[in-house]
Amino acid sequence: MKKTHFLMLLISVLFFSCKKENTNVIRKTTGEVNNIAVIIDDQQWNGEIGDSIRNKFASPVIGLPQEEPLFTINQYPVKLMEGFMTDSRNIIIVKIGEKNNFTINKNQYAEPQNVFHISGKTGAAILAIFQKNTPEIIQIIRRTEIEECQRINKKALLDPRIITNKFDIKIDVPSDYKYMIQESNFIWLKKELVSGNTSLLLYQVPINAIKNKNNLVSNIIKIRDSIGALYIHGKEPDTDMITEEAYSPYFFKIKLDDKVTYEMKGTWELRNDFMSGPFINYAILDEENQRVLFLEGFCYSPSKEKRDFMHQLESIIKSVTVLKKGTVK
Repeated sequence: MKKTHFLMLLISVLFFSCKKENTNVIRKTTGEVNNIAVIIDDQQWNGEIGDSIRNKFASPVIGLPQEEPLFTINQYPVKLMEGFMTDSRNIIIVKIGEKNNFTINKNQYAEPQNVFHISGKTGAAILAIFQKNTPEIIQIIRRTEIEECQRINKKALLDPRIITNKFDIKIDVPSDYKYMIQESNFIWLKKELVSGNTSLLLYQVPINAIKNKNNLVSNIIKIRDSIGALYIHGKEPDTDMITEEAYSPYFFKIKLDDKVTYEMKGTWELRNDFMSGPFINYAILDEENQRVLFLEGFCYSPSKEKRDFMHQLESIIKSVTVLKKGTVK
C-alpha cells in the first residue's frame, strides 16, 4: 500500500514538473519572411490609419522591375489577438488607449519576435506616433527578416573552402547553389528555381578602380558590365549581361562588415535579348587588401514575384566577413 502511494506521489510530482517546465518553453516564431501581423480594429483599418500603414509597409520595393510590396501585411481585429498570429515574428498592435504611447517588446509571445505597440487617445494621435516611428519599425523588421533568412541558410551550407581560399572571406552560401565558373578573381554560383534561377557573383578589382568619388556610380556600372561581357551571356551571340540603360540604379553608401560599402540596386538585361531581372551589387572597400570586393546577386524569374528571392541573396551577401591578411593559408 505504501509503495502504491509512493508511486502515485512520484508520478504527480513528475507530471507537475513537466507541466511547469513546458509552460516555460519559449515558442518559436513561424511564418514566411517579410510578413507582418497588424492587430487593429476593422474600423481603423478601413480608415486613415489603415491607409497610412499600407502606404508605408506595402510600398514598392526599390530596384524591382515590377511593383511588389515591401512587406506582406496580414490584418487581424484586436479581439483575435490570442492565437496563431501571436507566433508571427513581426506584430504591430494599434489601438485607442488612455495614453499616447509607442513601445517595442522583444520576444513577447515567441522568439525571435518584434511587437510594436502603438496607442493614442485619438486617431490623429495614433497617426502622429506611427509617422514618427515608422522608419525605426521598418529598420528593425528588415534586420530581423535578414537574420531569419540567414538562420535558414545555415541549415545546409556550401563547403566554404573554395570561396575562402580565393577571396579571404567567410560567407554563408546555401548548399543548393552550384559553381558555374571559377577563376582566380571571379566565381559564379547559381541556384535553379522552378520559375528560373538566382545567381551570386564574387569578384575583385584593385582599389584604385573606383577611387574617383566623382564617378562612383558610372565606375561601378562599367565594372559590373565588363564582368557581364566576360562571363554572363545568353544563348545567342552578343547577348551579354548589362545594367539596364533605361533606368538609373538606386545607390547608397553603407557599412558592411564595418567597411565602407557602395550598395547598388537596379535591373539587369541581356544585350540584344529579352531576358532581364533585378540585381543587387555591393562594392566593399577593403583597404587592408587594397582591393574592391564585389558581391552581387541577381535573379531571373519572369513568372514569379522576385522580392523574396532578392531578399535571400541580400541575406547571403550580408553574412560576409572579410578576413585579415594571412588568415587563410
